[in-house]
Amino acid sequence: MKLQTEIPSTQHRELDLYPTEQLIDALIDDQFDAVRAVRLASPQIANAVTQALPRIRDGGRLIYVGAGTSGRLGVLDGVELTPTFSWPNERAIGLLAGGHTAMFTAVEGAEDDAQQGADDLCALNIQIQDVIILLAASGATPYVLGALQAGRDAGALTIGIANNADAPITLEADIGITLETGNEIISGSTRLKAGTAQKITLNSFSSALMVQLHKVYGNLMVDVKPTNAKLVRRTINLTMFATGCDEAMAKDTLSQCQYHVKTAIVAILNQSSVLAAQARLLANDDDVRRAIQQKE
Repeated sequence: MKLQTEIPSTQHRELDLYPTEQLIDALIDDQFDAVRAVRLASPQIANAVTQALPRIRDGGRLIYVGAGTSGRLGVLDGVELTPTFSWPNERAIGLLAGGHTAMFTAVEGAEDDAQQGADDLCALNIQIQDVIILLAASGATPYVLGALQAGRDAGALTIGIANNADAPITLEADIGITLETGNEIISGSTRLKAGTAQKITLNSFSSALMVQLHKVYGNLMVDVKPTNAKLVRRTINLTMFATGCDEAMAKDTLSQCQYHVKTAIVAILNQSSVLAAQARLLANDDDVRRAIQQKE
């Protein structure tokens, strides 16, 4: 397989001689290829969301597998789902070649161990409801391929994301997403636009999934977990924006429901108690819009 991500670029052959402003412009401009690559893969990303949704609704987990930059991006996407959407930590798991240490320090050679990838995945007791997102710029990282095979053997949904055409992980996964970003401005450094394309893809995939799981009302992140002062302030602003109420009412209602924005919105808009709002949400699959529209 010819890896376009590894072929030296014919542009910017004197990059090391560029003055700072030209250097920064060149590095930024090259990133536009990442957006174009993801846009072309939009149908495959949408299919991945469609196929993942019923499994996640049935209790499945999102499991990200990768090495190096790709693995770290997977860990990041999973970690951020908890504060943003109150997604349970135990249902967004990141597997990184080399383990936790590799998040901060490169663990050389870890990505070459296919058996370790399989073992790490199997240790999670994979179920058919699980969704495994496999990331590799090359599309041929042994650690990721080992996990891919183990995931398929367990009957989980496998989604392969790579930056080269006809990559093993996209060909062998249930759903393949190819992000053809081509060669890098700094030859072989897939932490650049290949990584950017993967980040956009992960953001789009997981955010779309959360929207369809009713974690968003309109375009408001109403399932935010208020774990610090900034996020508490955000819950107040979101409640005011969604209902048109004043700050005093937002604070009072939120204080009655442990700052759960969804409950506060339903209670205020329906002019009901917090308990009644919670019951409405429970009866409507935690969907704010349906809870508001539910007839008595």
